[in-house]
Amino acid sequence: METTFESYIKKYLSDKYGDNSEDIYDKSYLLQYLVYKTKSANKGAKARGSFANLYAIYVIIEDYLNNGFDKNKKYRDYSGAQFSKLLQRQRELPFGEKLQNHALNSRMNEEFFKFFPTQSGMPPIMRNLETQRYWVNENYLIIKSGRKQINIAQDLLNLINAYIDAKQTSLKHFIKQCETLQNIQNEDSDKSIAFILSLLEPNVDARLFEIVSYAILKFYYKDIHKHIVWGFLGEKLTEDFLHLYKTGRTNANDGGIDFVMKPLGRFFQVTETLDFKKYFLDIDKVERYPLSFVIKSDDSAENLKAKIKEDAQRTYIVEKIVNDYLQCIEEIINIPILKDYLNQLNSQGLIKEILNEIILQSKVEFNYSE
Repeated sequence: METTFESYIKKYLSDKYGDNSEDIYDKSYLLQYLVYKTKSANKGAKARGSFANLYAIYVIIEDYLNNGFDKNKKYRDYSGAQFSKLLQRQRELPFGEKLQNHALNSRMNEEFFKFFPTQSGMPPIMRNLETQRYWVNENYLIIKSGRKQINIAQDLLNLINAYIDAKQTSLKHFIKQCETLQNIQNEDSDKSIAFILSLLEPNVDARLFEIVSYAILKFYYKDIHKHIVWGFLGEKLTEDFLHLYKTGRTNANDGGIDFVMKPLGRFFQVTETLDFKKYFLDIDKVERYPLSFVIKSDDSAENLKAKIKEDAQRTYIVEKIVNDYLQCIEEIINIPILKDYLNQLNSQGLIKEILNEIILQSKVEFNYSE
């Protein structure tokens, strides 16, 4: 396979349909959509996987096949698949345990139309809001090639299953690599450092970047800063460590809070975008409470803040409005800062603990079980 799943998809079609394979691919918008959505298959665990929209397609086509509609031609009379059963099935699939309803309800269709605007008005997933019943648009499953009408429903499932297998293999390799580095860390810490540094690059999966950022910051604040002394009365002060907590899963709709620090009450948001609207929206979500941003960028913190300000000024014009938002940015932590923190932690002999945390959080995030 090449760097994308496209070659696998085309080989699969060629093996099954021979001379008709190219025609089938060219006429199938869903097969082409699969190519867009499976680009990370052969890039390892560090590449972003894409499951929500694929699983929306998967479960509704699976329902179609389970009822034999690819053979009995009675789909037009079907009362539709129940939403609750489709959602439950999504969550049974690998990496799908925490998936929500968004892909089934709208996001898959919305993204599909971005790739294929000429198909606007003919959604792949159809639903009845009143009955909460769902159908796949059979026009996308039946392809006319020459004199034949070919139903590709089973092919779509087979290809998505192959993508799942590829991503599972990549993740298992990633976890095993972490565990191997744990075992040899005392003998060769340079390999462990190089591996973690490779996870702090701009092209790394956003979820892995958030996990690694959290692992580094957790131990940096706890073991480098050691502790703070605080209290409400001068004679009753408390000595306490700084504790960083991960508030939920990555990419969650959690109001812009990825990490929370006790006892200072600092909020952290991890992001890979430089769109000022995203920063200002996060600030508004927490009612202008100060936020620290962990940004997946090699640019300096000063340059990043200057770019946010420059872009915002073009939209808001009024300087005070922009400055009020910028004052809510408590700190910007970029990739070079994270790498510096990692080196400080290495000097404290804490790389094994960081790897432990990366493994733990990765297993939780990707629903990985031994």
